[in-house]
Amino acid sequence: MRDHLVFYINGKEQRVSGSQAFMPLSSYLRYVKQATGTKVVCEEGDCGACTVLIGRLKGEEVSYKPLNSCIQFLYQLDCSHIVTVEGLKVDGQLNAIQESMVDCHGAQCGYCTPGFIVAMQSIYDKSCEGPKTCEGKVTEQCVKDALTGNLCRCTGYESIIKAGMEVAANEMVSLHKLYPSAHMVETFKRQSKTPIYIEAEGRKFCNPIDVASAVEFKSKNPGTVIVSGGTDVCVNCNKRAYAPQSIMSLSNVEKMQELKVVDGVLHVCGKVTLTQLEEYVKDLIPELHRMLWVFGSPQIKNAGTLAGNIANASPIADTPPCLFVTNAEIGLTGTKGTRFVNMNNLYKGYKQLDMTADELISEIRIPIPKQDEVLKLYKVSKRKNLDISTFTAAMLMRKSGNKIESIRIAYGGVAAVILRLPKTEAFLTGKEISEDTFRAAGEIARGEITPISDVRGSSDFRYQLAENILLKFFHDFVSEKELACR
Repeated sequence: MRDHLVFYINGKEQRVSGSQAFMPLSSYLRYVKQATGTKVVCEEGDCGACTVLIGRLKGEEVSYKPLNSCIQFLYQLDCSHIVTVEGLKVDGQLNAIQESMVDCHGAQCGYCTPGFIVAMQSIYDKSCEGPKTCEGKVTEQCVKDALTGNLCRCTGYESIIKAGMEVAANEMVSLHKLYPSAHMVETFKRQSKTPIYIEAEGRKFCNPIDVASAVEFKSKNPGTVIVSGGTDVCVNCNKRAYAPQSIMSLSNVEKMQELKVVDGVLHVCGKVTLTQLEEYVKDLIPELHRMLWVFGSPQIKNAGTLAGNIANASPIADTPPCLFVTNAEIGLTGTKGTRFVNMNNLYKGYKQLDMTADELISEIRIPIPKQDEVLKLYKVSKRKNLDISTFTAAMLMRKSGNKIESIRIAYGGVAAVILRLPKTEAFLTGKEISEDTFRAAGEIARGEITPISDVRGSSDFRYQLAENILLKFFHDFVSEKELACR
């Protein structure tokens, strides 16, 4: 066991121990390493000014992703290579993206500029993994997609997008060439086989190398917080002074990365990121793919996991409604082995899960909707991309001719937990698929929810959404049916 973290910053090895291991990466870069190109603004992963590229071992090379350094703490980054905006220069000169930003006047106040530049790197650099929406010629839309997680306070998006489109791609030097990875690969392979334990100032951190060790640590340290992507926990640390006394990362546990289909069921292990899931289900479950596309920015999805979204137990979480209506099963692994709980039975109250103190979410099993089933997922928020939901909904309908053979409905943002609507489901079952049917169902749905008023919407607004979303489901179904007949 070692008492320190090992990672690289712009090609140089770092070893961190003690209280520094509990620092946000953005603070470490600015105040310890004086890499002040990385700006800190929102400290909640919303604006992208602090974007860096984080590389991890994939096969025999290091593969990079853009992430928000403000909500990546050092204890998450063992065996990784962090590249900041300073690290993108080539032979001491601006790289092709930086030159394009200068030529197109893409920098106004300059505060957000480093984040934009780093995020753009993922478009042009084959060292970066993730969905490549730009195949061949770089279009305006693909630049916008890559920059979803970057906000400009000066409202100068036109020049930034122009800069992204006019990069001299033939002059780009990849990160693999800038930072030959042979030595890093060797270091990561060796170090990742050793568990980590760090204790400082009354706090402890564990990074095990297998599930059994993770479960053992969690059972011996009640209240242990598992930090994987950290897209929610780390926000609370920054904004609410949350300082969990016992923290565990699963970054070096290899066997929790699997993603596969077995007998019509999608198996998603605990470390699978939302980006990986989004790519995998593109043709498998297109509706889930669409929902994940608007879930959040590349920086958020490259860090966040499906398991984390479930464990966070928010009543407005975007992925759980889908898991409710598909009857997904959640694998909980503890000292007594693994048991599976139906998603509909997992939440016992606000932020309360049917989990024992030693258990962690090791796997999610999602039955893939069949051809005679219609799955629709809805997210209502003030902003389309990268925003907290006001209301969420999922519906899975099996039809027989023009009748509803069965239907499952789940709403989020209408109670302390995500709700199934059994009365509405019972009313719709066996009925004709018509506007009148779904309008009447909407009135029943109002009686099954107890929404509150908050900064994202009033209770009256949510009551109305409960009705309207059923009508939208009907019209979406009819539109797709008509389109299929053409």
